[in-house]
Amino acid sequence: MPPTPSPAAQAARRLADKHLALPASVLAAAVDEAYARTLACVADLHDVLLEVPRREVLNPLRWELGHCAFFYDVFVLGVLDGAPLQMARAADLYDSFGIAHDDRWGLDLPDRAATLDYLARVRDAVVERLARTEPGPAETYLHLLALVHSDMHVEAFTYMRQTLGYPAPPLPGAQPALASGAGALSGDVTIDGGRWMLGAAREAPFVFDNEKWAHDVELAPFRIARAPVTQAEFAAFVDDGGYLDARLWTRAGWQWRQRAGALHPVCWQRADGAQGAWLRRDFDRMLPLEPHRPVVHVNWHEAQAWCRWAKRRLPTEVVYHRYTKPDEVADAIRTMVVRGAPAIGISAAYALAQVAAAQRGDAASFLVANGAAGRVLDGTRPTAVNLAWAIARMSRRAAEVASQAPPE
Repeated sequence: MPPTPSPAAQAARRLADKHLALPASVLAAAVDEAYARTLACVADLHDVLLEVPRREVLNPLRWELGHCAFFYDVFVLGVLDGAPLQMARAADLYDSFGIAHDDRWGLDLPDRAATLDYLARVRDAVVERLARTEPGPAETYLHLLALVHSDMHVEAFTYMRQTLGYPAPPLPGAQPALASGAGALSGDVTIDGGRWMLGAAREAPFVFDNEKWAHDVELAPFRIARAPVTQAEFAAFVDDGGYLDARLWTRAGWQWRQRAGALHPVCWQRADGAQGAWLRRDFDRMLPLEPHRPVVHVNWHEAQAWCRWAKRRLPTEVVYHRYTKPDEVADAIRTMVVRGAPAIGISAAYALAQVAAAQRGDAASFLVANGAAGRVLDGTRPTAVNLAWAIARMSRRAAEVASQAPPE
């Protein structure tokens, strides 16, 4: 029996299309920079402020910190070396695939000091590894993936602080936004139809799996606004009673508005009572609306309602595809008809459910068919985490079902 390939060899196989190799010194400096930014996201917050209410758009801040460390722990140290986790129970605490969002508030999370210690130990292990080896393309990709993941969570910390009304995070090198004296940019621009390239080119230095690969798409001509919807344009909708007119809202949107008691964007309020000028909350301070600044912190329902009021529509289109065979689903994932991490995982799970629904033989035949389909699906996007997670979860469920089947 051939020996089992090392974790690094397995990673190299799955990341065989990677071609960029960066010097260890460059990656180590980037790791330190990302580490400093992550620490800055909570450095000025008292322990009491780390405890946040359960909301759909928030995570417990200590969980968020631990998850940042866990990603490096798993996808750099674990994938490349097969190393045990730097915190023994990290997978039971910080695995975002296995721990539902609402359950994160009930976890026995380590305190601030222990969480920061985990973050520091992972950072030290990553930098020490870079000090003794020059990374090839596969290792470089994993480091870049972890670095981009860190940046995403710095963004998450930032918007959570905005949501909670905390001060802006004191990020290293951050510059205050400059006031713009620009005026309105009204009207539409026409986009010619034809064939356009969608996706990432193979020579790009770093791409996410769901950006692969660039391919031609046929696009019909269309018109689109020259600039995003401004605060002045949205304020006109609010002042015209848009939040009180059910005809402007979808059924789901109106239900949301009623539950939330929303009468205007969540971060807006009047300066002096009902007739005062609108202000917007910028972290922990209130500012007058800048008329031509793009409106932010409104959700999909609010955007749809504004579009109905303004007789516009959002630049999106829903397309339904019907697949009845697992091979069809695999082809759709491979050719990027299905894109986006959640959609890829859900589609793969659906394909394996199709396998189960089509089986009429014994349990052994069912497992063989499930395994074969899983390998085909896994080969469509070898580095897609959601895809691998969905296949593994469905395969475990298939094994459970098979073990309960009566003997032939």
